[in-house]
Amino acid sequence: MVELSNKEMATILRELADLLEIRGENRFKVRAYYNAARRLTAINQDLHQLVATNRLKELPGIGKGITALIKETLENGYCSTLEEIKRELPAGLLELLMVPGLGPKKAHHLFYQLGIEDIEGLKKGLEKGQVRELKGFGAKTEQKLLASLEEYQSYQKLIILQHALLHSQELIEELKRYQGVLQIERAGSIRRMKEVTGDIDLLVAGKERAGIINYFIRLPLVETVTLQGENKGSVRTEQGIQVDLRVVSPAEFPAALQYFTGSKEHNVRLRELAKKSGYKLNEYGLFKDEQRVELKSEQDIYRILKLDYIIPELREDRGELAAAAAGKLPVSISYQDIKGDLHLHSRFSDGVHSIEELVQTARQRGYQYIAITDHSQSLRVAHGMSPETLQQQLGEIEHLQDKYSDIKILKGIEVDINSDGSLDYPDQILEQLDLVIAAIHTGFGQGKAEITERMIKAMENPYVKIIAHPQGRILKKRAAYQIDRERLMEKARETNTCLEINSSAYRLDLDDLTVRMAKGYGVKLAINTDSHHRNEFDNMILGIAVARRGWLEKDDVINTMEIEQLLSFLRGD
Repeated sequence: MVELSNKEMATILRELADLLEIRGENRFKVRAYYNAARRLTAINQDLHQLVATNRLKELPGIGKGITALIKETLENGYCSTLEEIKRELPAGLLELLMVPGLGPKKAHHLFYQLGIEDIEGLKKGLEKGQVRELKGFGAKTEQKLLASLEEYQSYQKLIILQHALLHSQELIEELKRYQGVLQIERAGSIRRMKEVTGDIDLLVAGKERAGIINYFIRLPLVETVTLQGENKGSVRTEQGIQVDLRVVSPAEFPAALQYFTGSKEHNVRLRELAKKSGYKLNEYGLFKDEQRVELKSEQDIYRILKLDYIIPELREDRGELAAAAAGKLPVSISYQDIKGDLHLHSRFSDGVHSIEELVQTARQRGYQYIAITDHSQSLRVAHGMSPETLQQQLGEIEHLQDKYSDIKILKGIEVDINSDGSLDYPDQILEQLDLVIAAIHTGFGQGKAEITERMIKAMENPYVKIIAHPQGRILKKRAAYQIDRERLMEKARETNTCLEINSSAYRLDLDDLTVRMAKGYGVKLAINTDSHHRNEFDNMILGIAVARRGWLEKDDVINTMEIEQLLSFLRGD
């Protein structure tokens, strides 16, 4: 039997429901699949146990037909019904659903009335004015879809940091197999740990440059070769990602690594400084009177120019060179500083794992504490907890705390900020908790003033200690909503409310500039993973990258505190 989580099975059911709705199937049948998907993500029981004990069909909304489909999917590793519909319908139809504002019902009309079956067809239909003529669409819908499509297509050119790191690591491991490769590093915006990038840059020091390039362009991951030169090769991988490899000599490698890491603005400033100091700096080396200065690493470049070493994350021409010259660079926060994670989801809402499994994962990482912060009642799409379910969860945490004395399990909640700024639970419930995180999950269409007031009001609640993902952005899908950042910072400082750096691979919210702004206001931050699966604990490194780009040090972040210090902070002592 194939190992599939409740969430993964629910995704299959939703995709099936989407395609059935596009095909125009009976709405009750379609709704049954959507309901079954919601049910699977809401339950605490493991899917495989339910199937093994023949109890799956006992769940409300999951009848004999869907039970049989789930069993077959677990046994075969794929859903034959879904695959059959995929063969029947054009492959591009599912991608249409990725365009904001375009659901299965609209996709049905576009396909069956206009023959639009992919993104390119949608673009042509909108530009020719055909879409507005369809019943239920009109000129306003046309304009919204045009804007959404433009936004969607611009996003598709970008790679999120997590994917870039994983994909580049695969390539690095493959290149290390070649005997002529002596050193290899990521370069460009990935090395600076920017949240998104357009391509992957790799730098190699080695012998037999042509041999390395030839080996690179023939790697199994490569789909298309776009350039093959003496020192450079460019390819597009099977995932559609552009990768540029440059090969230099070992003597050139330190200067080349500094140069190709960037940013362009940082490099311009550094070259100007080198020139003023009597040196010439370029991608080939550091030169004094036309003689190459021996460099063992790129750190030597900064040392020779009388600068403290500037980590790649800070190289954006935001004052880092002046700070390095004055000895005032931050002592940047690192992964080793993190003592725990304060934003985790369990099966009590929309997480995949039990609380105990999250505790075990945290203990393996050596954490001193974690906070279980499932969703509150109004967020039905994430199966938010009723007050009764919350009490059940608090009892389970107390039981597990008795069992695991080497880690503190904080009782928390991610409570929704309602459209009027009130919270989803009354204070009588919030006062029972160790940690209250407040977040906006709905009403993104409100204006700047309304969104800001919602957050301001939430921060005025004495039980709220953290505002989660304050900008509401989802990378490659949803832009940050407008908010008065100055007012937000002032209120956070006044109420001693923390702002979150959400390490979810698709959020990375706050962004680095706003993080630095928060530091300037003296506002504390928390770096949390918002994990819904224990594998997502790894995303902590992504949030740390944002913090480092935002000039944060250990003392700026509350989950670097020892447990007693953290508890005192949360109590407001």
